[in-house]
Amino acid sequence: MQLTESHHQYWQKNLNITAVLMAVWFVVTFAVSFFARDLSFTFFGWPFSFWMASQGSLIIYVLIIWFYARYMNQLDQEHGVAEAEEE
Repeated sequence: MQLTESHHQYWQKNLNITAVLMAVWFVVTFAVSFFARDLSFTFFGWPFSFWMASQGSLIIYVLIIWFYARYMNQLDQEHGVAEAEEE
């Protein structure tokens, strides 16, 4: 099967957004948590390191999933590969 230019663009955009979101995930999971003690300030009344470990990273993970789903739905429609909605 020969892939068209549209398929290549679709796949390249998919790889790009995945790489960006994985980089965000890495920074939130490892970098921010690792350096959180150095960032000694309070955030919503709690130490920042505690807040990132207990709540902040979970919120970011949900936002990553939400953003990826919206972006991929838009990309599917743009390239004509969206699935039909069942009623």
